[in-house]
Amino acid sequence: MGFEIFVAGLVVLAIVVMFSGVKIVPQGFEFTIERFGRYTNTLKPGLHLIIPFVDRIGRRMNMMEQVFDIPAQEVITRDNAQVTTDAVAFIQVMDAAAAAYEVHNLVRAISNLAMTNVRTVIGSLDLDEVLSNRDDINERLLRVIDAATQPWGVKVTRVEIKDLEPPGDITEAMARQMKAERLKRADILTAEGDRQSAILRAEGEKQSAILEAEGRKEAAFRDAEAREREAEAEAKATQMVSDAIASGDVQAINYFIAQDYVKAFEKLAISPQQKTLIMPAEMSALVGTIAGIGTLAKGALEGGDETARPGGSVPSA
Repeated sequence: MGFEIFVAGLVVLAIVVMFSGVKIVPQGFEFTIERFGRYTNTLKPGLHLIIPFVDRIGRRMNMMEQVFDIPAQEVITRDNAQVTTDAVAFIQVMDAAAAAYEVHNLVRAISNLAMTNVRTVIGSLDLDEVLSNRDDINERLLRVIDAATQPWGVKVTRVEIKDLEPPGDITEAMARQMKAERLKRADILTAEGDRQSAILRAEGEKQSAILEAEGRKEAAFRDAEAREREAEAEAKATQMVSDAIASGDVQAINYFIAQDYVKAFEKLAISPQQKTLIMPAEMSALVGTIAGIGTLAKGALEGGDETARPGGSVPSA
């Protein structure tokens, strides 16, 4: 009976020892194996067998990309402005053994390294450069921290500045500066608009003056042409009257006198200052004058017809 118990105990012990040598590594993790306290190898994801009581799991390393916050701190810029800043870092363990045994407390080491480099990078820039060149700061931090963590088997994939908070007085001064800059820009745009408006008005007035001058030129040309035609008609009429006088027509002498007489009477009748119309004492003189002009015109027309008729002769007076 005692022997059976002993055998059963040995079987149970063997099963426990066998299961203690079976290790399952989940996806995204790697386990380091230590034999009598010394690192021997690394277990990849999957099922593995180790020697019980000789080998043991040293470190369980997370091989997935991890993110952790870099604590906020006050940093003095190159122009002695104090800003409060924090950041965030993304890392991934590439070598489980180096990350486990090359540095103690990996996350704390990277956090302190990032804080010191944030002070170094921001301290080498002016406040305006710090506020406007975040991408350059992130790139410089990534390059420096990634180079420093390579011996630890870690790849720093990204470092991002989260907040940059200048002091209150500097923030207020920046707000006033921004407002002044916007007002200046608005004044410049207004002045530019006034300038363009003045130029357009001047161009319009110039074009109007040119068109007006062109109109006056055309009107003067038309007036000159009309006066020329009137002078030609007057000369022709004078020539006809002279010819009539030379041929012995006495009534032709009254042509010009009658013409001036009618014009004077017309001005007297249409004058805006004339309230009383004074008629000539002898209306028969005016009628006789008009009749004389009519007779003269009729004679001129009949003379023209006779001249135009082939083989015709001018009748005697």
